[in-house]
Amino acid sequence: MNDKVEHLILEHLRAMRADMSSIKDEMTGMRGEMIVMRTHMAALLSSQTLQDTEIASIKVRVDRIEKRLDLVE
Repeated sequence: MNDKVEHLILEHLRAMRADMSSIKDEMTGMRGEMIVMRTHMAALLSSQTLQDTEIASIKVRVDRIEKRLDLVE
């Protein structure tokens, strides 16, 4: 192979390596962001479950109070 062609190929390979490195860095950052979003979603779901449990408990208590006061038909 001619030196100019070989040099041109190496130049392109180096540019491709730099681009791949940049993409790899971006993917690492995106993975970190996804982990943060998943953690946030898990916390929201946990909070919602706790609220649902508390609401169910309050409903049971209100039903019992209504029965004691003969407010239920």
